[in-house]
Amino acid sequence: MPPVHVTSEIGPLRAVLVHTPGRELVAVTPGNREDYLYDDIIDIDLAQREHRQLVAVLERFADVYEVRDLLTELVARPDVREFLVTRALEVVPSDALARRLAQLAPEDLVSLMVEGALEEAGPIARALNEAGYALPPLPNLFFTRDVGIVIGAHSIIGSMRYGVRWTEELLIKALFRYHEKLENAGILYDGSEEKRNNYTLEGGDVHPIRPDLLVLGFSERSSPAALDHLCDVAFEHCGVTDVVVVVMPAERTAIHLDMIFTQLDRELCCVYPPHFVGPERLAVLHRRKKSKGVKEVPNFFAAMQAVNQPLEPIFCGGNNRTLQEREQWASACNFFAARPGVVIAYERNEATVCELEHGGFRVVSAAQLLSGDDGVKEGERVAITIEGSELVRGGGGPRCMTLPLRRDDV
Repeated sequence: MPPVHVTSEIGPLRAVLVHTPGRELVAVTPGNREDYLYDDIIDIDLAQREHRQLVAVLERFADVYEVRDLLTELVARPDVREFLVTRALEVVPSDALARRLAQLAPEDLVSLMVEGALEEAGPIARALNEAGYALPPLPNLFFTRDVGIVIGAHSIIGSMRYGVRWTEELLIKALFRYHEKLENAGILYDGSEEKRNNYTLEGGDVHPIRPDLLVLGFSERSSPAALDHLCDVAFEHCGVTDVVVVVMPAERTAIHLDMIFTQLDRELCCVYPPHFVGPERLAVLHRRKKSKGVKEVPNFFAAMQAVNQPLEPIFCGGNNRTLQEREQWASACNFFAARPGVVIAYERNEATVCELEHGGFRVVSAAQLLSGDDGVKEGERVAITIEGSELVRGGGGPRCMTLPLRRDDV
């Protein structure tokens, strides 16, 4: 099994990590949805059906690993079980929970860590019909991209901005540390150990473009201190020489860079136009290896030109501002490339899909691809559209739901 290897956003995909949403979504209610970082509540059956379609499409291109399956294999090992249980109980000390975790079969232990463990309610709580979690559920885990990052042959554990996601760091660390399918050259940054509150880093803001080039987002989820640290370790260990940083707006619609930008092909990307073109465009910085400061660049496309990576934009929502805003909200910029010029998108974002057609992409529905009625020919540009009207309620798209482990170099 070769180690993990990712040097671009678009290289032919060989292995990817996903998590099919499950009963952990039951914890999200209209009353607590904001605590769990949700704008809405999700129908589990519909979300699972849509996610299974995404996985089936990915399986046409690569090996697809499920978080739950890999963890279940691992916790059969006493050392991994001890690691997970000990670390979980450090954050949530509970003798009752410790006894419960010690007795569980591997599959049940993983289910509990993903779906959460309810506290035993006392008399007042029972009388008031109140229930709390001794171990929090992880309704955001199906956005695997945020928690794990691969740059070159190294892995990085995200440092989640919000405490409701802390156990995700632990689970992904166990996979990178112990599972042979995620063998890597070392964890360069471990968010599960990061205790400084000004260090947060999430994978939606980290885009490897070339072996020597990263594009990063300074967002509400990824802090400047953590981005500087990531630059330092990437410069030292990963062969990176240039980093372009997009200074993100403080908007609920743009929590990560991949909500307003993703790469589609060697010289093609999708962007949310107001943030990249015209008077509202975002500030962009360029940090170079061995340089002590950063340089402010007039715009994103000039920055990419300066590092010999020219990109032409396809506009999310086309040229209509109303459609741009509506479709960006529905993760229309959040594409995932299975190989150069072959991308996965939500079919609901019709104006953006239409822009892809104008840009030379042939549009194929997931149903057509999976039925065998329509394949993907070598060298052609194809947009594969998946159902996603339920998944999108969680606040993400195909890139958010995929953690690439191995890609061929472009």
